[in-house]
Amino acid sequence: TRGSVPCFWVQLPDLRYKPKVTLLTSKNHMNAFRQHFEEQEYYYGKQFLISLTNQHGAEGRLNAKYRELYETSENSYLKFEDFDFHKECAGMRYDRLTILLARLIADQDDYKYFALTKDGTSQVQQTGVFRTNCIDCLDRTNVVQTLLAKRMLEQQLQRYNIIKYNETIDSYKQLSHTFKNIWADNADTISFQYAGTGALKTDYTRTGQRSMMGLVQDGYNSCMRYILNNFFDGFRQDGIDLFLGNHQISSNEGRAPESCPISKEISKKLLALPVAMLIAFSMCIINLLIPAATFHEQVTHILFWGVTTILTLALTIFWRHELVDVPKLYSKVKYDPS
Repeated sequence: TRGSVPCFWVQLPDLRYKPKVTLLTSKNHMNAFRQHFEEQEYYYGKQFLISLTNQHGAEGRLNAKYRELYETSENSYLKFEDFDFHKECAGMRYDRLTILLARLIADQDDYKYFALTKDGTSQVQQTGVFRTNCIDCLDRTNVVQTLLAKRMLEQQLQRYNIIKYNETIDSYKQLSHTFKNIWADNADTISFQYAGTGALKTDYTRTGQRSMMGLVQDGYNSCMRYILNNFFDGFRQDGIDLFLGNHQISSNEGRAPESCPISKEISKKLLALPVAMLIAFSMCIINLLIPAATFHEQVTHILFWGVTTILTLALTIFWRHELVDVPKLYSKVKYDPS
């Protein structure tokens, strides 16, 4: 299974590439943690919690809270393993994921898998699952889940003599190709639904290794996610909340523009700030690359456009909460982004 850190936290868009992660101190985290895993244990049995978040900065604080809740709960049905994915696999060293897998193998064997005989009799019962998360439960999560699924499928195929016990899925080119693409397509589908782009790191899932083209594709997807998250996802979330009935429509709502909760528009003056910043930055680069009549004139132009870039950037950051598109209809958590 996959699911975010089961406590109360928010990460509202604010033009930063990685918005601030804030734990809500007014909420009962332990009560929510226990209720969540009581439900998960009812459906799936034992839970092995794999946290792939960074172990420093805002993600680190969230991960520390997760571990604290796990240890305080004293739930014998839970196990916990944190693995700083970005640190451990830095420099495209994805082979280091074998370190994590080695820590999980014994429990995966203990949890087993579900199997039936030809007459429908239960032959093997699965007793637990791995609950994997990163910060958004998309990219890092899918890489690790693919590795776990691969090992489990190999055990099943070996049990029924479809492949030999000394063989792996990689021993069969077509089977390996199909398996990897199924999991990469799964990653893309979930990512499109949640973030609006394909998943990151799918070159590793599809081929078993990272590539420069994969990094370029990840860069493009990351830029698109930034744009969608900051300027489009608020309205999209409003649509979801309206469809699910989370927002209760009042009798006079929408009869006048000012009574419509989603009619608020960003001031054109504020929208001019990022546009002006981009123009100023472009002019600064142009003046760096194209020499003026004199050196003094070129320095003057560069300084002018450089200062203008910094000033408009500062003003854009100052007004960032007015520029981003946040949900307006419904919020489970009332939070002041300032």
